[in-house]
Amino acid sequence: MLNTEPQPISIVTPVQPELPMVRLTDAAASKLRELTAEETNPAIGLRIYVYSGGCSGFRYGMMLEDQPTADDLTVEANGIRVYVDGESTQYLVGSEIDYVDTLMGAGFTVNNPNAVSACGCGSSFRTADSAGSPHACSH
Repeated sequence: MLNTEPQPISIVTPVQPELPMVRLTDAAASKLRELTAEETNPAIGLRIYVYSGGCSGFRYGMMLEDQPTADDLTVEANGIRVYVDGESTQYLVGSEIDYVDTLMGAGFTVNNPNAVSACGCGSSFRTADSAGSPHACSH
């Protein structure tokens, strides 16, 4: 006889691997190794942060840093230490830092999956959750 009672449905949700905080491309890691080749401090790393500014609301900042602060998340990416402050982590998770060298110029770029739009000049962005406070578009 056929069982007509409702049966529980088993749903299997695929496990998503956790996104890394940030990744460095080979080009970015190579350029950072070149920039820090003369450094003797073993804690030298790349600090990446997000701050309010630009016509879309947020801008990226990067600099070489001697050591992390107590508030930082330290990530080892492609053999390079990357320091991200606690406030910036929410905007940078899953981002890829690249180094490009073109006829128009050379520099580090951020490919950020959290950015839902960027300004025309390409120097600022906004996320779906927070638009920031737009400012004049200046480099």
